[in-house]
Order: sequence, then C-alpha cells, then structure tokens
Amino acid sequence: MAQRREVTLSQHQSAELIKTRDHHALAYLRERAAAILKVVGGQPVRAVAASGLSKPRRRETVSDWITRYQQEGLDGLLVRKGRGRKPAFSPSASSH
Repeated sequence: MAQRREVTLSQHQSAELIKTRDHHALAYLRERAAAILKVVGGQPVRAVAASGLSKPRRRETVSDWITRYQQEGLDGLLVRKGRGRKPAFSPSASSH
C-alpha cells in the first residue's frame, strides 16, 4: 500500500492557498489550491484525486500540483506555456 504523503505548509502558504481557493478568478487555480489543502488536512492524495475535486483526476496529477507548489509557490500551479491543443491554422504562418 502506498504511503500517505505528508505535506506541511507555513502559515503564509496556508493563508495564500485558502485565499486562492476561495477567491481567485481562475477556476483551475481554485481547484488546485483546494486539492493541496485537502491533502494538508490529512486526506490521502488518492482519495482527493478520485472524488475530492470537481472531477476525478489522476493521483499523479494531484501529487505534481503539490510538488510544484512547494517548489514555486502559486506560480507553479499556473498552466505552463505550450500546454494544450495547438491551433490547426495559424494566421501568422500564412502571411509569408
């Protein structure tokens, strides 16, 4: 059986995540902050990923969010440049 991930946050980090979870304009950041706070509160990563969020996520995804937050703060939770579907047609490519 996998070990429970122990996550500790400073008082500042906890306040930052609570504010993000409750008030941030980006829904995906609210979800990621909520996931981290649930794990900090003692819930297993697997349980949070399976049923503790707006939709099921992979356990590895939630774990990656935690690691990125610990390393980079809130900036680590942002969607990284270059992610997502690439456009099928790029107007700048046809202007040559």
